[in-house]
Amino acid sequence: MVQPIVDPTSPDSRSLDTAPLLEFDRVGLEYPFEGSMRRIIEEVTLSIRPSEFVSFVGPSGCGKTSILRMVSGLSPAPIGQIRYRGQKINKPLKNVGIAFQNPVLLPWRNTLNNVMLPLEIVQPYKRTFNQQKEQYIRMAQDLLSTVRLQDFQKQYPWQLSGGMRQRASLCRALIHQPEILLLDEPFGALDAFTREEMWTMLQALWMRVKCVGILITHDLREAVFLSDKVYVMSPRPSSIIYTETIDLPRPRTLEMELSDEFNHYFSNIRRHIHHN
Repeated sequence: MVQPIVDPTSPDSRSLDTAPLLEFDRVGLEYPFEGSMRRIIEEVTLSIRPSEFVSFVGPSGCGKTSILRMVSGLSPAPIGQIRYRGQKINKPLKNVGIAFQNPVLLPWRNTLNNVMLPLEIVQPYKRTFNQQKEQYIRMAQDLLSTVRLQDFQKQYPWQLSGGMRQRASLCRALIHQPEILLLDEPFGALDAFTREEMWTMLQALWMRVKCVGILITHDLREAVFLSDKVYVMSPRPSSIIYTETIDLPRPRTLEMELSDEFNHYFSNIRRHIHHN
């Protein structure tokens, strides 16, 4: 198995670092609407530790996707601040992987080359891509094997099912060893059986990379299965109204969905959503 490559100029202390990787300090958001400013997010204050997987759930329009954009630095927080390793995020972060509901694979690149795309454009891989291309190919193949796509690496997106395309998208999001993985309802367009299969594959990939995972989802069982913590947001102007810490062993299996403990977490989260 090819080991993940770490930039030698940036010591990887994720396993030893107990300080928060991300800190939300009274983060708010408002948009102009009909001549005035409409508040979308009232206030969010929380912290996320290295290698922690969290989910945000809540009603449509409460600002969940906006939180991902603010974390990525694509739209820095206009009110309050989000800090990455103690520094305010005010521009796009480079060590982020993103997976959307639409896989957005490039149609002219096969599966393997789609997965390898970040290695061609993200440092430190970019500067050594030509010299270490064979090693990087093995890295991509290793990830594809994890999600059972090793026999489809030469196929193009139009030759893959929806679930296969989403698996390739997850591999692409993680190939460059990001510290933060942002997931915006990545399985929302899949059928129920494929979606559950994707939970186990995402968990396997995340456990290998050990990055922070931030998931936006409307599927409460998905949030329980994947997360260390689930944050429940209120209708807008939104805030965090409930936090559920999920203390289930990993790796988690689909059979755990039938357990009393799993359903206890699910019921707690659902109760707080429907009481608002």
